[in-house]
Amino acid sequence: MKIAIPLAGDKLTIHFGHCDQFALIDVDPANKTVTKRVDVVPPPHQPGLLPPWLAKHGVNLVIAGGMGQKAIALLQQQGVDVIIGAPVETPERLVADYLADALQAGSNSCDH
Repeated sequence: MKIAIPLAGDKLTIHFGHCDQFALIDVDPANKTVTKRVDVVPPPHQPGLLPPWLAKHGVNLVIAGGMGQKAIALLQQQGVDVIIGAPVETPERLVADYLADALQAGSNSCDH
């Protein structure tokens, strides 16, 4: 399983489409362990570009603070699940909470 987390610095950013980079984290869900982390710079912002780009990178799940409804729909069309409203934390904390079924997702911080 591969999880993508949009970053500003080394923490989740609430602005999915305008992030500085993505942490792409490979996890073994059976053992609930992280096996690899790679940070990648996304292509320049363009509506509709990130969902197929993330799917091409093998992403199965995006953990985000905020995301527009169109982006959510496009990710789901690519077979990528989405968790919205995650807190501004490090990727390691977010993934650890997700694997422990303890990730607290709040409201979508994006209004478009």
